Parts: sequence; C-alpha cells; structure tokens
Amino acid sequence: MHYPVFDCAYELSSMGIRVAPETLLRQLEITDNMERKELLFHRRLINGEFPLSIGGGIGQSRLCMFYLRKAHIGEIQASIWPEDMIEKCGKNKIFLL
Repeated sequence: MHYPVFDCAYELSSMGIRVAPETLLRQLEITDNMERKELLFHRRLINGEFPLSIGGGIGQSRLCMFYLRKAHIGEIQASIWPEDMIEKCGKNKIFLL
C-alpha cells in the first residue's frame, strides 16, 4: 500500500516463519548448508522446541499505524526502546508508548 506519512510503499502483512523440522533439514541439504543446523534457532526447531508456526497474518499494529498515520510503531504499541531512539523520536515530536 502507499503510505502518505513517508510517501512510500508500506507493508501491512507479516508472514512470519513457517517450517517443519524435516523441511528445514531438506533445505539445508539442498543448499549445502548443513552446518547451519547447529545455529540456535535451527537447532531448537529441529529438536521440536518451537511450534510449527510462528507469527503470520496482517500486523494489527502496522494496520493501526496506517489508519492513524503514525510514523513509528512505538506510537501504537508499548515496548522497550533504546534511549537514542526515544531521543530521536522526541526531537521529531513522535511520542512513544
């Protein structure tokens, strides 16, 4: 979608990560990246420590940002922001929750 706040394209969806352990292993094999199965996320997924679906769908906060014409996701949802981000936003009259 076009986002008038920044006069640019704006992504509303957040498709997330969806992969079964068997699929991840096959992808690593095809791409000759089997060493990556030792990475923390990969290892935990392969060991069944994560659900088979993470995230997905239309981002409610991004949709709210779009309709309310906000410049930062922090104007829509509360979180912990780095001090430099808070300062930069404050200078631009962007008030984070």
